Amino acid sequence: MTETTVKPPVSTAIIVHEGRVLMARRREREGKLLWAFPGGGIEAGETPEEAAVREVAEEVGLEVAVQQVLGDRVHPQSGVHMTYVACTVISGEASVVDEEELAEVLWLEHGQIPEYVPWGLFDKVQAYLDEALAA
Repeated sequence: MTETTVKPPVSTAIIVHEGRVLMARRREREGKLLWAFPGGGIEAGETPEEAAVREVAEEVGLEVAVQQVLGDRVHPQSGVHMTYVACTVISGEASVVDEEELAEVLWLEHGQIPEYVPWGLFDKVQAYLDEALAA
């Protein structure tokens, strides 16, 4: 008999600032996933938007505001239900705050994204970044 663990839903923040998007390198690879947008589990009673804002503060030390929910899906690599939330920086400098989970943070230009996420992004996130990073 196999025991299956249901992974909690995750909210992830797509943060564009000064023509770049923030990505974080996880300490532990999750399947193929090493580089990801900041985010984490949605806690009981929390909306995906609230979770994105909280996770960004906990992981990378930025205060952000929600712009819009870009969409959600079951992630094809991890099988986790993901909600993608576009956010803007209110204050702070991005750095590794959660040293147990993250090893590094980088602000990437549009053309650098495929180097870090070679299998491509969720189409709604890609469309948002195509527009946001072209400006």
